[in-house]
Amino acid sequence: MSGGLGHGALAGLALSLLLLPFGVAASSAAKRRPASLAPAAAPVLFYANHEAAMAFATDLAQRRNLDPDWVRQQIGLAQHLPQAVRLMAPAPTGTPKNWSVYRARFVEPIRIEAGRQFWLANRETLERAEAEFGVPASLIIGVIGVETLYGRHTGTFRVIDSLTTLAFDFPASHPRAQARTEFFRAELEQFLSLAHRTGMDPQSARGSYAGAMGWPQFMPSSWVKYAIDYDRDDRIDLFNSTGDVIGSVANYFKTFGWLPGMPTHYPVTLAGAATDLDTLLAPDILPSFSVESFTAKGAVLEGAALEHTGKLALVELQNGDPANGGGPPSYVAGTDNFYTVTRYNWSSYYALAVIELGEAVQAGLPWR
Repeated sequence: MSGGLGHGALAGLALSLLLLPFGVAASSAAKRRPASLAPAAAPVLFYANHEAAMAFATDLAQRRNLDPDWVRQQIGLAQHLPQAVRLMAPAPTGTPKNWSVYRARFVEPIRIEAGRQFWLANRETLERAEAEFGVPASLIIGVIGVETLYGRHTGTFRVIDSLTTLAFDFPASHPRAQARTEFFRAELEQFLSLAHRTGMDPQSARGSYAGAMGWPQFMPSSWVKYAIDYDRDDRIDLFNSTGDVIGSVANYFKTFGWLPGMPTHYPVTLAGAATDLDTLLAPDILPSFSVESFTAKGAVLEGAALEHTGKLALVELQNGDPANGGGPPSYVAGTDNFYTVTRYNWSSYYALAVIELGEAVQAGLPWR
């Protein structure tokens, strides 16, 4: 919409549209636009005529002992989602990450207050999950808050569309396109098997552009492996049961090796030029150094961190490009539990945001 919007009446029109609610502005603009100038709607592409998709459906049905007509119908009704393909494309090379900006998206007043209300409403279930699984309630709170703002944003894409699109039209420009294609085909198989087994309508389930579902945004394979009936009503419902959501998140972390009582990370500073930064960062976020080895390489720890008996990792979080107004990187000393949090989403930025959101919510509780 660049071009003429800076001139005379068009600039005024643009400003007036910005001041209207989006739906009203869009409607008003559409009424004034000549029909001949209206953008043509993109054709809806279904996968019923996609040879590879239909062959996959037939094979899936045979392997899973499902009705082949039903499987072919479900995949055939899936619509191609250009947005999912676009969102999966790799970021431009050299795009700097920014922890301070990322953190501000999630550790902020609205999300903290929503988390506090969720904790108050589900205190008994959170305490039961913490006692049974050893996973802190604050961590469960952090995950649900970062993923969906406590169920407010669970996704608007049809899961069948997302998974089918990424299973058969994953962007070829991605460096791991083949592996990701295989991943999404496996997820599509799990989704249809789950839907058939539980009576879920495959055409109605909504989720993220990647096919993640419910309050905790479980992929279908995670739903199958880690979701549990924690409200004891003989069904698993991650869309509507907060009990099942809480129990399933706790079960996920326990399965991935959460160690009760161990901190997720410690503060760390670096000893300037004496720091062997390349060696410390080489294992990425995988804890690989004893405290003695860690400190010998120039990582400075204090207090309880010096008594840590497990391995540590130097976790680096960039704060933009220092050459273009960004700040220096932030660092934490990650433990095995920090690594476990990254098994939910393979990102140290995500893990620390989850941890810090949970801590911020907990700090506002009346009994803490």
